[in-house]
Amino acid sequence: MANVKVILNREILGLGGSGDVVTVAAGYARNYLLPRKMAQPWTKGAQKQIDDLVRAARRREIADVEQARAVRDAIVAAGRVTVAKRVGKEGRLFGSVSPAEIAAAVEAQVGQKVDYRKVHVSAPIKSVGKYQVQINLHQDVSVNLDVLVEATKA
Repeated sequence: MANVKVILNREILGLGGSGDVVTVAAGYARNYLLPRKMAQPWTKGAQKQIDDLVRAARRREIADVEQARAVRDAIVAAGRVTVAKRVGKEGRLFGSVSPAEIAAAVEAQVGQKVDYRKVHVSAPIKSVGKYQVQINLHQDVSVNLDVLVEATKA
C-alpha cells in the first residue's frame, strides 16, 4: 500500500501535533483525516509556508525573551516598589493590594510595563509592611520583587 505525507491541522493523539508533517497510509488520509479537516495534503508550497511560520515564531520568541530579560534587569536594578494605601486601625488596609496596583507601581516607579496577570501574590497583602511577589515575564524569565506597603493619610 502507498503512504502519503500530510500536514496535521490539529493535534492527533499518537500521530503528532498541529503543523507536523507525517506519513500515513493513503486510505487513512483519504477516508479519515482529509474529510474531517484534520489534515491537508503535503505539498512543497505548504511545506515552505510551515517553514516560514516556524522561523517567524522563533524570531518572535527570541525578541520576547530579550525584552523580558530587559524588563527583569530594570526591576532588579530598582530593587523594590512602594505602594501607598489607606489604613484603618492597627495598620490594616482597607481591602488588599492587588496585582494591578503592583503592576501600576512598577510602571510608575521603574518605568517598565508589566501585565498584572503575570504578577503572582502568594498571600493577600492586607497590612502595612514589606512583601515579596513573583512576576512571570516570560515562560523562561521571572523575577522576585520586593513590595513595600506604606500607610497614607485619609
